[in-house]
Amino acid sequence: NNISNNISNNISNNIKHYEPQEFGSILSHIPIVNVVYKALFRPVMQWLHKQWNKRVLGSETIGFGNSNTLFTTRLASPALECGLFAAALMSVVPAHIMRSVGGGFDNECVATTAMTLTFYLWTRTLRGSDDNAKSAIMWGTVTGVAYFYMVLSWGGYVFVINLIGVHAAVLCGLGRFTTKLHRGYTAFYLVGTALAIQVPVVGWTPLRSLEQLGPFAVFLGFQLLEYCEIIKRRNKLSPKQTWILRFQVAGGALVLAALLGYAFVPRTYFGPISSRVRGLFVEHTKTGNPLVDSVAEHQPASEKAYVQYLLNIVYIAPVGLVMVALMYFHDASSFLLVYGAAAYFFSHRMVRLILLTAPIGSALGGVALGHVWSWMIRSLFPYGEFATLRLGLRDILSSFHSPDEKKDTTHLAAQKKKAGKNARKKDASTVTNAAGGGAVNQFSPILVVLRLIHLGIAVYGILLARPYIPEFMEQAEQVAIQMSHPTILFKGTTRDGKEVVVDDYREAYWWLRDNTPEDARIMAWWDYGYQITAIANRTTIADGNTWNHEHIALLGRTLTSPEKEGHRIARHLADYVLVWAGGGGDDVAKSPHLARIANSVYRFICPDDPTCRTFGFSSRGEPTPKMSESLLYKLHSHGLVPGVEADKNRFQHVHTSKHGKVRIFRIMSVSKESKKWVADPNNRICDAPGSWFCKGQYPPALQKVLHQKQDFAQLEDFNRDGGSDEEYQRQYMENIKGVKKNVVDPGTKKTPPSLKKLSTKEIININEHWEDNEDTTLMWELISSNHKNKMFNLLSERPELAHIRSKDGRGPMWWAHENDRQKIIRMLKHMGVSEVDQLDGEGLSPLDMPGKKE
Repeated sequence: NNISNNISNNISNNIKHYEPQEFGSILSHIPIVNVVYKALFRPVMQWLHKQWNKRVLGSETIGFGNSNTLFTTRLASPALECGLFAAALMSVVPAHIMRSVGGGFDNECVATTAMTLTFYLWTRTLRGSDDNAKSAIMWGTVTGVAYFYMVLSWGGYVFVINLIGVHAAVLCGLGRFTTKLHRGYTAFYLVGTALAIQVPVVGWTPLRSLEQLGPFAVFLGFQLLEYCEIIKRRNKLSPKQTWILRFQVAGGALVLAALLGYAFVPRTYFGPISSRVRGLFVEHTKTGNPLVDSVAEHQPASEKAYVQYLLNIVYIAPVGLVMVALMYFHDASSFLLVYGAAAYFFSHRMVRLILLTAPIGSALGGVALGHVWSWMIRSLFPYGEFATLRLGLRDILSSFHSPDEKKDTTHLAAQKKKAGKNARKKDASTVTNAAGGGAVNQFSPILVVLRLIHLGIAVYGILLARPYIPEFMEQAEQVAIQMSHPTILFKGTTRDGKEVVVDDYREAYWWLRDNTPEDARIMAWWDYGYQITAIANRTTIADGNTWNHEHIALLGRTLTSPEKEGHRIARHLADYVLVWAGGGGDDVAKSPHLARIANSVYRFICPDDPTCRTFGFSSRGEPTPKMSESLLYKLHSHGLVPGVEADKNRFQHVHTSKHGKVRIFRIMSVSKESKKWVADPNNRICDAPGSWFCKGQYPPALQKVLHQKQDFAQLEDFNRDGGSDEEYQRQYMENIKGVKKNVVDPGTKKTPPSLKKLSTKEIININEHWEDNEDTTLMWELISSNHKNKMFNLLSERPELAHIRSKDGRGPMWWAHENDRQKIIRMLKHMGVSEVDQLDGEGLSPLDMPGKKE
């Protein structure tokens, strides 16, 4: 035993113990506010705290003197409760489930875990005392490895590195730059970036893209600051001398940065901000890039979307945010504030990014619920050492103490251990507070009354929250069930009212798998590329990886060109063409977007009309001449619309799915030379011999077509060599914003728009198809926002939208009743939309919606 004790003592003496960081308030770090906080607010809180200890607990030392342990490890409690609540929320919140369903064929299914792991390790890096450099380097390195996992998973890694960079910069701006922060961020950035550039699709992007230069600038700035700190310590500089040194170093760095920028920018070293990122800062559909503007998921989130995907966390998370900011603020916990602000901003700009709110919403919700639960449970135990009121008045008051008033807690632990030996000798009615050395009489009248009030509030709180718990779980369960349904399989209703399962898409993909050669190439719009690859096991011309704008534009040109011209291109690229038909959000409904994307590269498709307003439907619902001549329309309406037939010498109809949702055509006279040339490995450009990362090349026969293209230039692309493209961007933005109106012949009298009532047959055909698409999203947004005029103009142009149905079976009439839009209800009735004859997936009619007023 003596040998063991000696070894233990030697090890303990040789290990440096780092005290955990102390919590405080963000108010002490905000300029001007911190002056008022320190001069007025904090002294008042300290005086109230003393009065609480003296008059209520009977000792001035209890909870104020040595009980400043509240600012260290004990203030971190109840960590276990907060963690359990956060984990429970994260496991069921729809914002997480929406992108983590098994078999979802989406990168986010893996990336959410990688992102959360990286954020946890970063906050772990910032724990401990300010001079704990070794621990910071170790955890920063591990964070870099986790970031590499994120880079391998999803393109959203840009958000991760920028968020960590912003958090580090915020800490520096708040005056919390320390050796720990410098070592941790440096280790993270060096390791993470070094690993990220090993990924072929990333390469040197972290050092060249404007989207990722921010974290790099923070990294360089930290090195300069640390250099100044070293000089300060070495030469024992005064604060004034230190600031002079910082300005001198910063000035020299700015001059050097300007020289490097002058040298590298003209050489096209730096890449522009992508339209996807730009779309986060401008209005949806107005990024200047028709490909990005065509994606419905890029629309801004509404209040209803937050409630739908976060449920009650919407109301709980802000409470946790305020608690962290005002009572539990330090280097690590401050990340929750930065993450919360960023997640809300970006998700508000793009509804798809609500998935980013799941981890932070659960964490902040866990903080709030954990502390409230702990406070309620403490009402069952005596006040004193074991029963610190973590969310009670003592904590709230003591959180306003300054760090210089807090004493080291090492000797307190020793006192605590010594006091514990004699605890059993104390009278049961008296609890000793080890922090202050005073005793609390548990049966004093005031404490008895306070404990009864405390217990009553706790019981009332539990009873008040009890109905919300099963409601929360039921809502989460319902959303989970809805999300777990396959997106290519849905229920429909036939004309005779019979409910059927529409399995057309999977059936069509199986047909391709069973009836086409293994080397067959399928031409389809990029939306379905992943499905065709995964289910049909066939090569597609394009899929969800839409980074190559020019390639998507070529596909759009092929489908929206006249049939003969489209065939001349398609025969060199594919063996079959697959189109979505059957109404709703089919390919013809999407075709105006296809034309815009094609025209952004091949400008002659819609001369002087970047938005291709001449490609679409007229006010009478008939296709314009350009659309009716297009290859896509011919294949879509082949044999269905009188007079519309695909040229059998160019395209042979080989399959139509059971309910007409998918049509497949064989391309005739496929170029064997082009197919052989593309399949030859020697014609692939790979980053390394035998690599899987190879840039595709078009066959030589398409060179004449490719020479007609003009590579799409983004608004921020200052590297363009082909001259300015400002005129195209100006016209595009004007048309999108509606500045330019359709040209009307001077001799023609313009008639005001009117609502058209479709025939019963047309209404039945539309109601048979239930699916979520950009049209259903647009209608829901217009109704929920009560844009009556916009909706009237839209329905006058496209009356079929009044009858469309989303995947849950609901449509405009359901949403109008749900939001109590009486004028819109009358508008829909005028167009023949019924309130009683149709039911949604749950068997509810529009009149059953809870939003309808009696």
